[in-house]
Amino acid sequence: MTRTQKTVFILVALVALVLGLTVNKVLSGKGQGDPTALIDAGIILLPQSRNLPDVQMIDQDGQPVVVNQLKGKWSLLFFGYTFCPDICPTTLAQLRQIKSELPKEAVANLQIILVSVDPNRDNPKQLKQYLGYFDPEFKGLTAASVEDLQKLANAVSIPFIPADTSKPNYTVDHSGNLAVIGPDGTQRGFIRAPLNNQKLVVQLPVMLKR
Repeated sequence: MTRTQKTVFILVALVALVLGLTVNKVLSGKGQGDPTALIDAGIILLPQSRNLPDVQMIDQDGQPVVVNQLKGKWSLLFFGYTFCPDICPTTLAQLRQIKSELPKEAVANLQIILVSVDPNRDNPKQLKQYLGYFDPEFKGLTAASVEDLQKLANAVSIPFIPADTSKPNYTVDHSGNLAVIGPDGTQRGFIRAPLNNQKLVVQLPVMLKR
């Protein structure tokens, strides 16, 4: 092999190596999903995860749950209440529909949790009955006090305004956004309201792989 041939061979090898690394990087990037597509679907991921407070709540079965121990699966926290006249039933019906269209592996790695902003009326029995109208696998959490609930809501930046419970048939003002909790028990981001079913069905499985 002449010197010229050796030079050409080395250059070809270097080009092949660079191309290989570039393709691998592109493919790896695809595995992480397109950030623009996630945002377009309403999924906003935080640049740095947030720890949840050590707040103890009660689930729909009457069992204690410490919110910073929601681990093992991705969790979507929706702050609402069972006496809500509009946004809550609409959102839960949308989440039921989205879940029904997700791949099985995505469903197995996801749990949907209604965090009640009305602990005065939403006891475990009420939560379980209400959620059963939408999906028996949906979970519910209620707090012992409004103060505990506000501590969690403030930590995940999902605001609500405590109601005047002395008024009959009172309503509670709250956000329709969802808090996204990763399998490590930290907040990873938000899903903006109103929910876009079609786009979330495509992008939620991408998010779950991150």
